[in-house]
Amino acid sequence: MMKKLWILFSLFLLPGVSAWAQQFPPGFVDPMPLLAAASAEIGEQDFRCVTFSGAGYSGSVGQVYDNAPNVDWTRIPMTNYTRTINWETGTSIETFDREPGLNPASWKYGLGWMGGTPTQKQTRQTFVVTGNTAWAIDGNGPPVAATTEDAERWQLDIWLNPPGFLKAARMPGANPKAFWRWEQIEMGRDGNVVNLTKMHVVSITILGRYRVDATINPQNQIQRIHVMVHSPVLGDFNIEQESTNQQQFGNVKWPTNWHSHQGWDDNYQFASESTGHNAYGGVFADVQPHVCPASVPIPGNLQPSTQPDPEIVTVEELADGVYMLGGGPINSYMVEFEDWVAVFEAPINEKRSLAVIEEIVKLAPDKPIRWLISSHPHFDHIGGLRTYLHIGSTIITQRNNIEMLNRDVLNYRTQEIEPDITSLWPPTELAEGYNWEAINENFVITDNERILRVYYVQPLRHVSGMLMAYLPEEKIAFQADLFDTHEPPPAEPTPEMRSFFNQIQRMSLDIDTIAPTHGQPVPYSEFVEAMGDDARLCETVISGGAVGMVPCGTLE
Repeated sequence: MMKKLWILFSLFLLPGVSAWAQQFPPGFVDPMPLLAAASAEIGEQDFRCVTFSGAGYSGSVGQVYDNAPNVDWTRIPMTNYTRTINWETGTSIETFDREPGLNPASWKYGLGWMGGTPTQKQTRQTFVVTGNTAWAIDGNGPPVAATTEDAERWQLDIWLNPPGFLKAARMPGANPKAFWRWEQIEMGRDGNVVNLTKMHVVSITILGRYRVDATINPQNQIQRIHVMVHSPVLGDFNIEQESTNQQQFGNVKWPTNWHSHQGWDDNYQFASESTGHNAYGGVFADVQPHVCPASVPIPGNLQPSTQPDPEIVTVEELADGVYMLGGGPINSYMVEFEDWVAVFEAPINEKRSLAVIEEIVKLAPDKPIRWLISSHPHFDHIGGLRTYLHIGSTIITQRNNIEMLNRDVLNYRTQEIEPDITSLWPPTELAEGYNWEAINENFVITDNERILRVYYVQPLRHVSGMLMAYLPEEKIAFQADLFDTHEPPPAEPTPEMRSFFNQIQRMSLDIDTIAPTHGQPVPYSEFVEAMGDDARLCETVISGGAVGMVPCGTLE
C-alpha cells in the first residue's frame, strides 16, 4: 500500500520539482500527498468515465416566491435521470424526465434560468456539453445551443466530483495549494461531523480562472467541492457539491448521493440575505464505471441559442415619450418626463442595461434616469439593478423585497470573477443620497404633467413582492410574468393572469395596451380574450352582506 501511495504521490509532482525541497508558508501544507491519498482511496487512476442513474430534482435558482433566508430554491422533480461523464473527452450527457410548462426549455438546473425564451414543452430533456460547446434538446426537437455562460458552467461541472477534481489537479495551470482547518458539529449531509475533526482543503485552478477547492476528510475522501462563479445579480456566487455514501463499484469508488448548493447555505451566520441554496440533488444508485461513449460529435443541425444578444436593443414608440426597449428575452420600458426619465425593469445583466441606457440617452439627451421600477426580484429580472444604481437612479421595489436587494444586490462588495462597474468604481457619494424606495401598495411618479402609477399586485403565487406600472392618460399597463406574449396564451388562465386581472378590477384601471416584459405589447382585448370566462364579472355576496362583483372564474 505504501508503495502504491508513493507511486501516486510521484505522479502528482510537477516535473523536476522535489516535494521535499519545497517550503510552504504558515498555515499551508504540501498538497501532493493529500491528492495521492484521495486518488488511491477511490482508484482514480483507473477511472476514465462513469454513467449513473436514479431520481433527483432541479432547483430553480433565482426563482423563489419569498426572499426569506434559508428557503430552498423551488425544486422540480427529475425522474429517469441518467448522466454520463467522460473526463478524457471533457464530455457530459444528461437525460431526464421533467414536467413540461414549468421552466425554460434551455434551463438545466441551477443558474441559467431565463424567462422570455421558449418554454419546455416535452417531458424528455437532454443536456450535452463537449469541450466548449453545449446544447439542450426538448423531447425529440432540434438541438439548441447553450449560451456561452451556460456552456462554461456545464464544462466546469464535469470536474466538480472526486475523480474529476483529482484529474483536474494534474492539468497545466492547476497550481494546487493545501491548508487545514478544524470543523465542528456540522449538521448537514457531508460527513455529519459531531466532534472536532481536522480537515484538509486542496485548492486548484480549473479552466484557467475558477478557483476550486476540495475538502478531504481523515479517511482521504473528498466530501465537498466548492467554487465561486459569476452571477449578474450577486456577483461572486457560491456553488458547493456534496457527494456522500461512497460505494465500491468494481475497482473504483463513486458516491451515490448528491446535493448541490447554489447560493450560500446556512446563511443565518453571515451577511447574505438572499434565499435559496439547494440547486440539484438526488440518489443515483445505479452506477456503471467505464461505460460511456468515446466521443460525442457536435450536431450538424445545432440551432442558435434562444437568448438573443443582450447588447442589441430595438426601440419601439408606444406613445409620445413612451418607448419599449426590446431585442432581448426581457424588455425594458422608458417613460419620459419634462426633466427626467423613468424606466420599468432592469433585466439580465450589466451589458444589457448599459446598452439600454445608451438608447435612452439618445432618446432623451441630458435627462437623468431618475427612477428604475423593478417589478420583482427574480434573478433574470434584476441583473441590471446595480447598473442603474451606479448612474444614480432610485430603485423602486415592493417592501417585501427591499431587505434582500439592499443587503445583497445594491452594495459595493468586491467582485473578483467578473467585476462590474459598481464594484470597480463604487459611487460611494451616492450612498448618502436617495438610492431606493420601498413601497407598500401604491406609488406615484409625476412632474405635474405626466402621471405614472406603480401598484403592488396581490395576491400572487409567482412571487410575494410584484409591482406593475400604469400610465392613465395613455392607458398602458406595464407588467412582468403576469401575461407573457412571446408564446401563445395558455388554454386556461394562469394564477398570475387571474391576479393581474383582479388587480385591474380592484384599481378600476382603464387599459388599452398591455406592455409585457416577455413579448410584444398587445391590445387589452387580447388579454380579456385569453382570460375567457374569468373576465366576465358575476354578482356575489361579499363581506357584511353587501353585493359585489368578482370574476366569474373565481366562483365555486
